[in-house]
Amino acid sequence: MKINWKELKIFGIMLAIFLAAYYIPFESSRFKGGVLEAFYMLQDYARLHVLLCLVPALFIAGAVSVFISSASVMKYLGPAAKKAVAYAVASVSGAILAVCSCTILPLFSGIYKRGAGLGPAIAFLYSGPAINILAIVMTARILGLQMGIARAVGAVVFSVIIGLIMHVWFRKEESERQKQAAGFEGAEDSRPIWQTIIYFGLMILILIFLNWAKPNSATAAGFVVWAYSFKWIISAILAFFLGLSLHLFYGFKMWKVLISTYAVVLAGFLFPTQPLIAFVTSIVALSLFLAFEKGELKDWLGSTWDFAKLIIPLLFLGVMIAGALLGRPGHEAWLPSRWIEVAVGGNSLGANFFASITGAFMYFATLTEVPILQGLLGSGMGKGPALALLLSGPALSLPSMLVINTVLGLKKTAAFIFLVVIMSTFTGYIFGVVFA
Repeated sequence: MKINWKELKIFGIMLAIFLAAYYIPFESSRFKGGVLEAFYMLQDYARLHVLLCLVPALFIAGAVSVFISSASVMKYLGPAAKKAVAYAVASVSGAILAVCSCTILPLFSGIYKRGAGLGPAIAFLYSGPAINILAIVMTARILGLQMGIARAVGAVVFSVIIGLIMHVWFRKEESERQKQAAGFEGAEDSRPIWQTIIYFGLMILILIFLNWAKPNSATAAGFVVWAYSFKWIISAILAFFLGLSLHLFYGFKMWKVLISTYAVVLAGFLFPTQPLIAFVTSIVALSLFLAFEKGELKDWLGSTWDFAKLIIPLLFLGVMIAGALLGRPGHEAWLPSRWIEVAVGGNSLGANFFASITGAFMYFATLTEVPILQGLLGSGMGKGPALALLLSGPALSLPSMLVINTVLGLKKTAAFIFLVVIMSTFTGYIFGVVFA
């Protein structure tokens, strides 16, 4: 008898819906609280990260896929590239990009699809959210110098080791991928390298300043405070120069740059207390003008939209699931927070493993992991589990897992998660033994 898998799948879906409708305790306050937390978490993510983090990252990823040739990516980050250069560049990227595990995904997808080797791409994926300077400094100031140094060193070392292990484990598949890519590399970039550096440098600087965190101390001073106070003006100036670079390097009409600038400045004057309106105006103006362009510029918008379609729905779904299970800091969801507090006390391997797993599935917005850990340490969390969570949490999240799976496939994604969790567990345990 031949099994009709299509009909069996339909039956399975119908059965799952029936069982959910029959058994889910809709009247339970905890269930209702978890559902609300799912939407609250999604709202927080939308307000804090979609416009200022994710949208610029999508445009950068789209630009990588259009303006940087596969040959160039293969040269510096491909499987045949010099390992020292490839891993050095990838492992310190987080010192520049102050982004969360979800924001790094479009950038990771962009370089991987252009031909970057699995190892360097994975190193970039891990390091991006794990070792940004702001997070390291905040960790050292709030959780102690030892924890800050351990996080910085651990993140850099982790990114390289995990990348190398992934390269070795999937060497055969990578070899086949390299052979397939060899026939489609195309020519090297025709533009001078300095033009590409200026163009992408401006976009990265815009991403950095848009997300410049508010200083957490009343005594903070210097460049950090200045940059935060003027971040919108700085971002606007950088955006103008970005438009100018588009005109000079890629043929974008100057009148479009001037009209976009006028619209943004006007929005800034009309809504001086709501700078997001000016930012959205700039994105809308750029998108509209690109839509009527030809060649590379139009392809840039198309590639950006392709990344958005791939990534955003999975991110939103993952954020909601994480919110329903774990909730926001200080809010109860389906899993009671006291379970976590009890499970991560002391410095046993079990406590470190649980902290690593919890960190891997939780969603941490940029820089929020430090105050969360501060509260958990006050509730009895051991130093080892705290470091384990710091090493696994920012680099992973349930939303990011869903997206990584669409890029790498289930086997590679599972291997990446396994390595992050296991290495975080043992590193946290050793740290707890040494510095307890």
